[in-house]
Order: sequence, then C-alpha cells, then structure tokens
Amino acid sequence: MGRVRVRAEPLELILYQSDAGTARGQASVVCFPESIDDLSFAIRAANRHRVSFVARGSGTGLAGGATPVANSLVIVMTRMNRILEVDPVGRVAWVEPGVLNLDLTRSVRHLGLHYAPDPSSQQACTIGGNVGTNAGGPHCLSAGVTSTHVLAADVVLGNGEIVRLGGLEPDAVGYDLRGCFVGSEGTMGIAASIAVRLTPDPPETRTLLADFTSVDAAAETVSGIIAEGIVPAALEMMDAPITRLVEEFVGAGYPLDAEAVLLIEVTGLIGGVDAEVDAIRRVALEHGARQVKVAITEQDRMLLWKGRKSAFGAIAKVAPDYYLHDIVVPRTRLVEVLKRVYEIAAEQDLLVMNVFHAGDGNLHPLFVFDGSEPGIWERVYAAGDGIVQACLDAGGVLSGEHGIGLEKRDYMSLAYSADDLDAQARLRDAFDPDGFANPEKILPAGSRCGEMKRAPEGTWI
Repeated sequence: MGRVRVRAEPLELILYQSDAGTARGQASVVCFPESIDDLSFAIRAANRHRVSFVARGSGTGLAGGATPVANSLVIVMTRMNRILEVDPVGRVAWVEPGVLNLDLTRSVRHLGLHYAPDPSSQQACTIGGNVGTNAGGPHCLSAGVTSTHVLAADVVLGNGEIVRLGGLEPDAVGYDLRGCFVGSEGTMGIAASIAVRLTPDPPETRTLLADFTSVDAAAETVSGIIAEGIVPAALEMMDAPITRLVEEFVGAGYPLDAEAVLLIEVTGLIGGVDAEVDAIRRVALEHGARQVKVAITEQDRMLLWKGRKSAFGAIAKVAPDYYLHDIVVPRTRLVEVLKRVYEIAAEQDLLVMNVFHAGDGNLHPLFVFDGSEPGIWERVYAAGDGIVQACLDAGGVLSGEHGIGLEKRDYMSLAYSADDLDAQARLRDAFDPDGFANPEKILPAGSRCGEMKRAPEGTWI
C-alpha cells in the first residue's frame, strides 16, 4: 500500500485514538485504502498478523464505535470518496464509503433528487459511517433512517473476502443480510461501495417555528401533531438554554425568552402542505404556543435549519467539553422523561441542554462542562447512567442513531436478555468468526452462551 498510505508514528497515532465520543483507545497502525482491493489487502494483512481492525470515517461518531482497542489497525476510509454511478431514472447512486453525506445531496441536486438521511453532522460525516451506525437525522421522521435508503453494499469481511449484500431488485431472495449489516458498526466487515436510494425533491416545503413558555407544552404539542394524523418531514425540539445559545451563535431568529421551541417541516403538494400548516398551527396554539411562524423565504428556512444543525458547535462558547447521549422513548412518555433528565442533571450539579428529534422520541441530552474540574467526569457518567435507566424504564431503547460502540456496550444487558445477546453474538460470528472486525464493541463480555461471566462479587461463573 506504500508508506504514504500507512502511518505508525506515535504522534500521528494519537489523532486516531478516538472518535468524537469520550472513549479513548490506542492504534498500532493507521492505513488509508483507496480501492476495494486495498481494503481487502489491509484486512488480510491484519489477519496474517492476528491483529484486529477498526474502520473509521470522518471520526464524527459519538459512541466510541471507531475507537481502536487492543492496538488495532485503524482503516481510514476517507480516501475512498468517489460517487461511482448515479441512475436518475432508477433513483439509485453507488458511492464509496468516504463520500460526505451532504456532498451526495449536492451532487444530485440538479436532478431534482436528494439523499434523505441528514444527520446534524452531515457536512462532515461519511456515508460509510452513517451505514455503520444506521444514522438518522431531523428529516428521518417520515423518510426513515439509513437502513431504509441502503439497497446493497459491497463488503469486505473480517477475513478479507469480498461479498455483495442486498441488491437493486425490489424483492431479493433469501435472508436480508444487507439489513443485518447496516448498523453493525464495522463488526461484520467494512463496506467498500454502497448503493443508496435517492429521493425526489418535494414540490412544496414549509418550515414552521413554534415557541412555548414551558417544555411540557412543547412536548405535548409533539404528541398532539402526530395524533392529528400528521407525520411531518421533521419535528425537532430545543429547550431554553440551547435555543438562546444557538440564536447568539447563528442569529436564526429564535426567540430568546422561550422555554422551548419546535422546528417543524412539512412537505408535499401545495394544497396538502397548506392544510397541514393550518392544522399544526391550530394544535400548537391549543397546547399553549405563544406564536407559530412560517419561514417566508428559502433563505429564512435555511437559516432556521442552520441554527438547529449548529447546536452542538455552539456549545463551545459555554464550556470546552460535552457529553451527548442518544436514547429513544415513546412520544407519549416525552414529558415525564424530560422532567427526569432535568432532575438527574440537578442531582449531579450539571448543566444540561436538550435538542432532539422529538417526532420519533429520539432524545439527545447534552451535558456541557469543563473536563478539568475535579470529579466532573464521575458526575457526568453517573448522570448518563441515570438517563439511560430512565429511558429504559419508560419503554425506550438505547440508541436511535449514534450506535452502541464502547460507550453504551455495557448497557446492553439492561435492554436485552441473555438469549437475545447470544443470538446477536452468533449472527456477528457468522460474518466474522475470528473476531478481528472491531472487537469489544456493541456486545458486552459474556454475551455468548458458554462464555465465562463475572459475578457481582467478582468471582467467575
């Protein structure tokens, strides 16, 4: 592969010890493949030397999925960044994993098409990383997350073998191995090329901003809109601290005195969009909204979205560190879970900001702090534990789009039975029997039946 595409200098390796999450690891070597053959060669070389490997895109992941453990080989996919083929009639694009999410949409905009999944980091995150975590985004409420938009993938397995999972035909025969692979966080191999579904641009789009004097009223409005039979293209919520911060950062027109705001987008034919805008305005006002504004121009609309997608960048004005969670609860339990989030933050004396995909109950509590403060990390992690438990108690799940990785791996036994974990481990083993592909991620130790497990008192069972 050549010295220029393989790096092992200690200072350079530090740059690849983590993704954007809090977990830290250690890489032994970093390589930069430029083709599927390069990728297969790197994995086969790792196999020969009995070294595990981990795929990395732009490093925007937030759960430690790209954090190397056990001195793994880090395979950085950013040089495989070509859009290979676009079929505007079939509305399919073949792309390499290093293509940036937003770049794909920009490249097909002239065709009246776009790629629907739009994580907040879409200017920087890669399609391969999105596939790894089954990423979502604000506009996935009606369009669905990444798995809905991936048709096929050419994958290099843990032994270097190249296989195609899925296909372009509408009803593929056999098991949905494509569906198994999407969201597997690199534990079943690495995608070298991906066929994604492209979506026609809607004929009409309206973006609304509703502001409230209480978080509860905003959360209840979310359920009210869905109960009305309306599924918006996007339905986002921000509480007072993050709203004020974003407005100071971007100047998008968010009210500085609101306790919460909803950013709502509806798309479709003009008549239907007008009717939905009227219904949403009525529901919001009935639930206590002070006002509901509709963006007048495309520039106004894009500025509102710039504010929402700049939220995590804006927090740098408050403190140098943050810890972001990703959990999902039923919409009907939003109010009680949000109350519990604020209580947990107060118990740990932490500043929490909430910005999240309210329409599908995907919460993103954001703790902002100075990591150099003595004892702060213990309080932050304790708060994270409390929030995860509160969400599970409410009938929620561990992740909506960030994945499990290292940071939520040990919560898996709270959400799944021993049989569930064993079934997941057996599926993983079918793809990577030697266990070289991104080890120690997603599944906690002892997931496989027959493995030794540590009992609470520290003995082995």
